[in-house]
Amino acid sequence: MSEDVLYRHRTVWQQKPVLRRLYEDWYEDIVTWLVPGRTVELGGGTGNLKAHIPEVCCSDVTVLPWLDVVADAQRLPFFSQSLANLVLFDTLHHIENVSLFFDEALRTLRVGGRIIIMDPYLSWASWPIYRWMHPEPVDARKDPLILKPPQSHRRPFDANQAVATMLFERHRSRFLSRYPGFSIRHIRRTACIAYPLSGGFDHPSLLPEWLVSPMLRLERTLERAGRFLAFRILVVIERRS
Repeated sequence: MSEDVLYRHRTVWQQKPVLRRLYEDWYEDIVTWLVPGRTVELGGGTGNLKAHIPEVCCSDVTVLPWLDVVADAQRLPFFSQSLANLVLFDTLHHIENVSLFFDEALRTLRVGGRIIIMDPYLSWASWPIYRWMHPEPVDARKDPLILKPPQSHRRPFDANQAVATMLFERHRSRFLSRYPGFSIRHIRRTACIAYPLSGGFDHPSLLPEWLVSPMLRLERTLERAGRFLAFRILVVIERRS
């Protein structure tokens, strides 16, 4: 099932230039936050980050020809302090127990290493869209820091799109208290207009390709009202000594 979704997403990616242009803008932003050293992408899906970071080790929980490693974010197959960066693009909200991932990130990242996360953000504008028009669920009642027993029936694409908003806003102080080895270097609430108009991977685009660049310039201004308008959040976390 998960392989079918990723093959479908790869086809949409190849046929939808508006979507590629938006993701390229986000990838370029991610690259600016990387530190030198080995970079691993978790939940690499369609493998698009390689176009911007050719040396990245692209992983997911399923075997696909364009991926390098099969890896579960809750049990990483890497030596302690062997990594410089962990990139999670639309991945965090799919992890069953995010606390297990952050435990593994503490173990595998060297001091100064970074986690770069891009995930859905629940703003006043995005919440009804994610809640009623997106195939993945939204549940802001569940505490993402509480360890849950593994569910045998759980599928790789099961998700809760509220996770990043809860972790880095509602429960931010608890997150930092639980993980004193991390510091949050940067938070950016983005994707206010162009992304919802693009239709993502599941809906037709309402944004013509010629309008993408002007729209992205407008996005930078609208991000000042990101708490009200943003559809995505970029979070940069650094491993402290």
